[in-house]
Amino acid sequence: MPPLGQHIAIARDDAFAFLYPHWLNDWREAGASFSFFSPLADEAPDTTADAVFLPGGYPELHAARLAAAETFMRGLRASAERSALVYGECGGFMVLGASLTDKAGATYPMSGLLPHETRIDRPKRVLGYRRLVHQSPLPFPQHLAGHEFHYSSARKTHGTPLFGATDALGEALPPMGLVEGRIMGSYAHVIDVDQSA
Repeated sequence: MPPLGQHIAIARDDAFAFLYPHWLNDWREAGASFSFFSPLADEAPDTTADAVFLPGGYPELHAARLAAAETFMRGLRASAERSALVYGECGGFMVLGASLTDKAGATYPMSGLLPHETRIDRPKRVLGYRRLVHQSPLPFPQHLAGHEFHYSSARKTHGTPLFGATDALGEALPPMGLVEGRIMGSYAHVIDVDQSA
């Protein structure tokens, strides 16, 4: 996969733990550098990074700590303000939204960089392979293969979707995610280029 930038700041801790190893190999081979930071330790992304990646994970299990992580939230917003590309997948997408409501019904403020709210309010699992297509600042090929695996849902979404999507059999699905300028995310975990496109 092409790198998100020349220097990518990547969230990595118990809340953001899902990252395909081949991405890092591809980025390294393409000449990109990356640094890691822990939102749960209230660390901010590297201020020299031109891209910030929030991988998937389980932020809903750590929502109170993330909401209280002022250095992380300020740093994430500052990255967006200086026009770094900010990309979140699944759990990362949840943190890019305005709020996160956990399964106990407690609501916590998130970064507010994208105009959606996420909730874990029903025992429903969304699971499956996805074929994705985009026209956005995301520096990936237009046609991508990915998958979804999550228990939350996004509410009060408005704005431009990040991906058009079909399932593995080619059946149309609702558009996925959101993009606002260089801030973008969705529930999809991108695996690689869609070779069938």
